[in-house]
Amino acid sequence: MGVIILLLIASISVAAVFLFGFIWSVKKGQYEDEFSPPMRILFDDKPAKKSSQQ
Repeated sequence: MGVIILLLIASISVAAVFLFGFIWSVKKGQYEDEFSPPMRILFDDKPAKKSSQQ
């Protein structure tokens, strides 16, 4: 029975850490840029020039 309580406390602690990290990243504005990722795919870098050495 003691092992179950220990594992329960450990899992709740890990979940709380991840929840804190998510809330912190939302408050810092990590997810505010909704325009750049789709546009970055469309305007990818120019292809490299082919060398004339064959």
